[in-house]
Amino acid sequence: MDEEKDLAQRKKEAAERAKQLARERLAAKRAAEQAQPAAEQGRRPTDETNADAAPPAGPIKEAQEPEPPASAEDLASAKKRAAEEARARAAELRRQREAAATGAGTGDDLEAAKRKAAEEARARAAELRRQREAATGAGARDDLEAAKRKAAEEARARAAELRGQREAATGAGTGDDLEAAKRKAAEEERARAAELRRQREAANDGAADEDLELAKKKAAAAAKARAAAMAKQQGDVADDAAKQKAAAAARAKAKATGADGGMEQPPASSPNDPLLDHYVRLIREHLGPDVLEDAYINRLAKDVPTLVVKKEAYYKVAELLKSHEQLRFDYLSELHGTDYKTHMEVYVHLYSYSNRQPVALKVKIERDNPEIDSLVPLWPGANWPECEAYDLLGIRFRGHPNLIRIFLGEQWVGHPLRKDYEPYDAEV
Repeated sequence: MDEEKDLAQRKKEAAERAKQLARERLAAKRAAEQAQPAAEQGRRPTDETNADAAPPAGPIKEAQEPEPPASAEDLASAKKRAAEEARARAAELRRQREAAATGAGTGDDLEAAKRKAAEEARARAAELRRQREAATGAGARDDLEAAKRKAAEEARARAAELRGQREAATGAGTGDDLEAAKRKAAEEERARAAELRRQREAANDGAADEDLELAKKKAAAAAKARAAAMAKQQGDVADDAAKQKAAAAARAKAKATGADGGMEQPPASSPNDPLLDHYVRLIREHLGPDVLEDAYINRLAKDVPTLVVKKEAYYKVAELLKSHEQLRFDYLSELHGTDYKTHMEVYVHLYSYSNRQPVALKVKIERDNPEIDSLVPLWPGANWPECEAYDLLGIRFRGHPNLIRIFLGEQWVGHPLRKDYEPYDAEV
């Protein structure tokens, strides 16, 4: 666009110079025509006295020699300017041709360039016509006509060259050929992409084989880990079933019928039955009748009196067991958790050195939100067992001074003693 503006500006300036030159020549011609009659009148005697007098010198002599309408130098300079303008136009057309060749050489661009060249040719013809009208004399007109013919020939030559470029760039120059060329270029691009893809796959065959072997090993390790987890779950289920079966057998044995009349016999008494009754009576007197869910003698654990308390009364019952003067369970010997799939359970074993008596305390908590009060304020020995239950089962103990994971670390994913635990990394 800038080059077109510069070319238009140069054309405009050249036209202005030609007009100015034409005006100067016209003024000189008129001055010469006015001076010629005056000179002839000065040479003609006005009376008899000065008939033989010599014609005056100076201005009259200058009037006798008027300037020619159009000198050879002016015509030569006009020819030079026309030749320079023709060369400038040829260079501009060459630049346009190069731009059209690099811009993809489409038929529309070539047609636009052709129309522009035709318009420039008409403009040059009009400019030559103005120069011809401004110039005087038959020689000037002949030169202008020759320049016009030369410009027309150059325009035809440039048009033929542009036509040849268009045909070379577009083949036959038809829309079908352009579409075919586009399709061919697209097919070549797809072929190159497919070749690059094949080369990449061929280069990565070795790495792919290694990755496949590694993936196979990892999948095998994951399968082994899942199988181990399933076996562990099945074993836990079997253990639970065995425990339940043993408990059922114990209850059946306790309710076994007599041989004489088929009547049920009372269960065999335990030496710790009085202790269990004593604990239950004190708890109900101080905390109410609804704090206990169950109370029994655990015959599978050396007849330990066992108290199953409600979650809300867990800490209060533990505090009573420690602080009551008739109980004084001052030693916490065991604390652990268990996952029963439907719920979780915290088991606490206490012992009174002054009375030489044991007791077990159990509480059931939700599995989705396993949280219970901490017993560290009552028995500092509960610190590490509660951290262990938190680490391996995820049970949170409210009021614990520093509840941390003591085996696996805080970055470990999951809790291994849960029945639904799956290793985060199958190879570990």
